[in-house]
Formats: sequence, structure tokens, C-alpha cells
Amino acid sequence: MCAMARPRKPLLSTDRIVGAARTLVDAEGLAALSTRRLAAELGVSGPSLYNHFRTKDQILEAVADSVSAQVDLSMFKDGRDWRTALHDWAVSYRAALRDHPNIVPVLARGPGRRPAGLRLADAVFGAMVDAGWPAAQATSIGALMRYFVTGSALGSFAGGFVDDETAYDPADYPHLGQAHLLAEQQEKIDDRAFETGLTALLDGLAQQYAALHQ
Repeated sequence: MCAMARPRKPLLSTDRIVGAARTLVDAEGLAALSTRRLAAELGVSGPSLYNHFRTKDQILEAVADSVSAQVDLSMFKDGRDWRTALHDWAVSYRAALRDHPNIVPVLARGPGRRPAGLRLADAVFGAMVDAGWPAAQATSIGALMRYFVTGSALGSFAGGFVDDETAYDPADYPHLGQAHLLAEQQEKIDDRAFETGLTALLDGLAQQYAALHQ
């Protein structure tokens, strides 16, 4: 009698668990994730997950870090000036969060011990210090940028209005006569708002930088 051959690849891996969890959170939100549901999605028994993660929170942390790992950091290494690098990084950061909006509340708690999140924070801080910002202000810039980008990913301004033209009575809201049109242009409006805010933020930082180096 021949012994059954072992599968070439293990049934479970950390990457496979994280990928499945990320897909589930993307599709149905944080509340949908449980070890039982995740095991069912992977076609394994629940206890087998514990060989890789001890708790659901650890899985969520790993999912959050996998999203942070999607953020481009090359702009801090290829010679771009600090303002251009910060702009391009913010755009990449927002794109990653926009692709995975349901995990943003976990990311908003900060990097903790997550490796990719810590590399992100380290890259921004290091680039600002190397560009001539004092360490305290470099820290503030990193915090400011995280607040701005994370906040932009938590919800859509344009998407917050209904597309019913009768919803906003001009007697009550005299300046919202066109508000019902915003939802259908959500992406365009939100992108423009992000760029407007980012430009204003960077303009302010540039003034501070110039004052520091007079």
C-alpha cells in the first residue's frame, strides 16, 4: 500500500490567512471577520489558524500592516525634494487606504508594532530630518500627514449627500440646491478636495521651512 503523498504547498500560510482576511474585511467590513468565518473561507478548521495567529486582533493587525506595505516609499530615496516627496507619498498612502477603506479604523490607531507601518513612519521622519526639519517638527509633520490622509479615507464628503433633489428644502438649506448632484460625482469631488487640502497643507509647511532657513 502506497503512502499518500504530501501536498507540495502547506494548506495554510500566514500570507494566505492575511489575504483571505483582507478580502473578507474589504467586502463585508470589520464586523464580518471572525476566526470561525475565516476558517470556513479558507476551508480549514478553526484551531488550525492558531498555528499562525493567536487571536483575531492579531489577524486584523496583520491585515492593516499588509495595507501599509502597499504604500510607496521610493520617493524618499530617489532625490525628490521634501515637499514633492511628501506630496507623492500622501497620494500613494491615500490610494492604499481608498482601496481598503474598511481597515482604516485599525490603521488609525497607529503603527504599534506593525513592521510596514513602522517603516512608513521611519521613512517620513527620516526624510524630513534629512531635509533640514528639526526632529520635533519632523514628528509633527508625520502626525499631521497621517491625520490628513487617514481622515480623508474615513468617508466621502460628496458621497454623504443623497441624490434626491427634494431632500434639501431650500427653505431650510438655501445653499444646498445642487447638493443632490454631488453623489454622482463623488470620486472627482473627493479627489479635488484631497488635492486642495494637500496643496494648502504643503504651502503652509513650505512657509515654515523657509522661515527656519532664513
